[in-house]
Amino acid sequence: MDELLRMCLIVCPLVFLAGFVDSVAGGGGLISLPAYLFVGLPVHIASGTNKVVNGIGTGVAAWRYFRSGKMNLRAAVWAAAGALAGAFVGARLALWCPERILKGVMLVALPVVAVVLAVKKDFGKAGTAEKHWTVRQEHGLSILIGLVIGVYDGMIGPGTGTFMLMAFTLVLGMDLLTASGCSKVANLASNVASAVVWIVGGKVLWKLVLPAVVFAILGNLCGSQYAIRGGSQKVRGMIFVVLGLLFLKMLAELVT
Repeated sequence: MDELLRMCLIVCPLVFLAGFVDSVAGGGGLISLPAYLFVGLPVHIASGTNKVVNGIGTGVAAWRYFRSGKMNLRAAVWAAAGALAGAFVGARLALWCPERILKGVMLVALPVVAVVLAVKKDFGKAGTAEKHWTVRQEHGLSILIGLVIGVYDGMIGPGTGTFMLMAFTLVLGMDLLTASGCSKVANLASNVASAVVWIVGGKVLWKLVLPAVVFAILGNLCGSQYAIRGGSQKVRGMIFVVLGLLFLKMLAELVT
């Protein structure tokens, strides 16, 4: 079997699934990056290819949320600016802060987040928001959300979109659907910045990008439509899936 065809048969269905999950609740990279590694791509090539494909898919999902009106564009843009700066700071911090310590902290935090989400039944439901901020306060908090979670993205990465979504809900009082739309814009900014670095460094397998992008776009279109039609409850359920995947991934990396 042709090598490219073999890779496409494995990667493309998983990229579709990753795009679907990512467009609903973030965390698609937990599925797509292992897919590239599974077909034998070196780590840097896998990361670069994944960023390019995910960046395009996230852009499609962001546009879909914007067109449906399920987005606070002001908050999204300011968070995107913060995420760019935060990702740079996080990448610098990662040079001296041991990754095992960070992942150990996350292993404790993830179950706590899941329990809070399970107990607080009205979390992120439309009409339950209680935060009323001025425009200036909203801008400042959006930048702070992007900055803090951008640092996490630069240091560790997986689950960034999910944490961004939850921060928009907890801090700004958005429903989960609007928060998901905003997180796509912020995540798109960090994806584009990372993709440019990988492209300039020549770490992208372009012959695999082209077919994978098609499936990523389809996955993001289907996922965003699923979320928009199902409302916050569909997003809430998918968050539990992503948190579970992230917990298992970090646990496996610490054990091995």
